[in-house]
Amino acid sequence: MSLTHAKGETVITSRRRMLAAAAAALIALVGCGSSKSTGAKAGDDGGPTYTLGVLADITGPAASAGRTQVDGVKAGTILASRQGYKIKYIVADTQTSPTATLAAATKLVTQDHVFAVIANSSLTFAASAYLTAHQVPVIGTSIDGPEWITSKNMFSVIGAIHGTYVGTTPGKFLKMQGVSSLAAVGYGISPSSSESARTTVESAKAAGIKVGYLNAQVPFGSTDVGPLVLAMKAAKVDGFFASTDPNTAFAVISGLNAQGVKLKAALMFTGYGGDLIQAGPGALEAAQNVYFGTLYEPVELQTAATKQFVADLKSAGVQGAPTFAQYNGYVSIGLFLRAVKAAGKSPTQASLLSALSAVHDFDALGLFGGQKVDINNRANLGFGVHNCLYFVKLVGKTFKMVSGADPLCGDVIPGLTVPS
Repeated sequence: MSLTHAKGETVITSRRRMLAAAAAALIALVGCGSSKSTGAKAGDDGGPTYTLGVLADITGPAASAGRTQVDGVKAGTILASRQGYKIKYIVADTQTSPTATLAAATKLVTQDHVFAVIANSSLTFAASAYLTAHQVPVIGTSIDGPEWITSKNMFSVIGAIHGTYVGTTPGKFLKMQGVSSLAAVGYGISPSSSESARTTVESAKAAGIKVGYLNAQVPFGSTDVGPLVLAMKAAKVDGFFASTDPNTAFAVISGLNAQGVKLKAALMFTGYGGDLIQAGPGALEAAQNVYFGTLYEPVELQTAATKQFVADLKSAGVQGAPTFAQYNGYVSIGLFLRAVKAAGKSPTQASLLSALSAVHDFDALGLFGGQKVDINNRANLGFGVHNCLYFVKLVGKTFKMVSGADPLCGDVIPGLTVPS
């Protein structure tokens, strides 16, 4: 399903063109100023100190899933200190606004003179043209759009995912839970969200599941979901997938419960961990028996990697169950550390980019469960490392691993894509 104007131009394409024009104007405006960081500065003990910018969704609709990225970065500084590096970070709030995202990135470059940017935002695409024009190293997750594929200064810790590719894993999982008719929703403004909803629908079809309802044009962060719920009920769905922030997904699930719709499975790729546990009794009630898919080893597995992650969070003063955004922030610092060690005695942004471009076997500090991703494979990566996802289910206040899906792996379906 393509979101289009009457003349046929996609809304997403139009928005990208406007953002590119805005970025070009800003580039021209500040181009005469200095934007290059010289790399490390000596710390109090003589060790190197690096200043990183953190582009994060601190306020606005995306904050429900994105604000805790900063906690993950903070835990990453503990990891860095253990390895002899000091990291100073400057947080830039996107405000869940494309305009504010571009302004925040501009400030990081022209005023804060950051060495690199950590970006795990739903709106990174709004600043990508600007950051690429200034050749600023960007490390984060490709959770927002396709710029991670084309911009060679941007490196996703989960790989440069092609959001239009269809993998078998989601459909396989939903089939395992007995789903026969699926409803799926995504945000129209977010390329990755809308594509994820549509690719999951195609994955479900490939698994023999009927698609009862699809809406990949939901307003970002919306909880006004009454019409969606009624349409799903009318379609007699027994499965639900949300490629949205938790607030939207839980609003739909609560509405379906109120309408007496019995779901065999509700699946989300956001909301696992602390985002849900800390959201209060209403969210916990709505999320009972909901399944969550995650790219990283859940802490419930109690592996060496998850134990170290939790320990570093605690050392950074972060309490409670980890969130997906915390994983992303922490692992992003891990990739930065690997690259900066290989970037020469006195690293520059150029040498850091060269070092990042040489990484072909990133293991996310062990949190990929022993698997590795080529972060420079920009041609054919589907969703998940080797199309593998870990699935958990919320029961009471506890996440339980799903038997046979810890992880569950699949394949990219040859020749099957959705429109971008």
